[in-house]
Amino acid sequence: MQLAIFGAQGYALGAYEALKSLYPRRVIPCFLVSAMGNNAPVLGSIPVREVASVSADMTADEKRNIQVLIATPENVQPEIEEVLENYGFRNHRRLNSERWSELMKMFHIKLNRFLPLTALPVGYNKPFVRIYMAKSHKDRPLVQPAGLPDYVFPLQVGASNYDLKIADLLDNKGENISSKNGNYSELTGLYWIWKNKLCFVGSENGDEGHYYGLAQYRRMLVFSDDDLLRLPDNDVDVVLPYPMPYEPNIHAHHERYLKDVDWNALLTALKELQPEYAEYFPHVLEQQYLYNYNVILAKKPVLREYCEWLFPILERTEELSDPKGSERSDRYIGYMGETLETLYFIKNADRLNVVHTECKLYV
Repeated sequence: MQLAIFGAQGYALGAYEALKSLYPRRVIPCFLVSAMGNNAPVLGSIPVREVASVSADMTADEKRNIQVLIATPENVQPEIEEVLENYGFRNHRRLNSERWSELMKMFHIKLNRFLPLTALPVGYNKPFVRIYMAKSHKDRPLVQPAGLPDYVFPLQVGASNYDLKIADLLDNKGENISSKNGNYSELTGLYWIWKNKLCFVGSENGDEGHYYGLAQYRRMLVFSDDDLLRLPDNDVDVVLPYPMPYEPNIHAHHERYLKDVDWNALLTALKELQPEYAEYFPHVLEQQYLYNYNVILAKKPVLREYCEWLFPILERTEELSDPKGSERSDRYIGYMGETLETLYFIKNADRLNVVHTECKLYV
């Protein structure tokens, strides 16, 4: 039976590449979309087609004999199911974040890259883990609220820009850049973690082996009890989500979100402050994989070192931007943070023990 994939972005491309590698006998004739819009006409060497056009070319029997895998963010999947039903496609299935991550795990194990955390042996020592979940007054309520693990603490980001308190922890307390949340998005939360939880250096408290991290209200790294036991005994430095693939590369992906003047500001800031990374940057931009969402868990000194590298670059980028960061509010710094996270951890993959796990989307 043939399998069509509904979607034409990184989520769908990742599913296609994994299925093609893991199940080579499956015939995948096309990607489906509601409307072409800015989608590429070809993705992963197969066509991207509007569902109305495909429907018009097929008989009722042909529609019954094709499966449709809905590989999009979960919040839009019910709407897509309705579209498919209206066009007579009854054999469809949602690809949720858990199943997508399982595909990515098996795919990357086969190719021996982006090591899954679950590939490591379970240890015996439970680490100290503290993850701060960035929460904004703009967040819509979850359809199915999930209980938080005891190591996850909501942190209101952009608290300086809103009077109502929606969390016990606020990113405008202590040293902070809370007022810049319109540009930095969840990264004002990471800055708060850096300045207020990571800056003490020393072994007196025995906390240099502790793990700290950032999550989002709707996106969070998933850890079982065994996963947590894998961290210290395997000397894990960093846990990141499975990276998302983009075609032809991540540079082309970011051209959709960042203006040339802002991109050039970032390149200039890198050349001024981190010339070694600026020289390596083209190599990263020419590959397909991007660490999305700015979510991370890392050992305290590793996360501190990353923040010490990241935020001066972003601050200098703000200064070089036109208009400057203080004159706008469009999340462009948050997008740059994803690219810089990718640059930093790909370049340091030989020095750091980086592993990967599911990033669950809550709807």
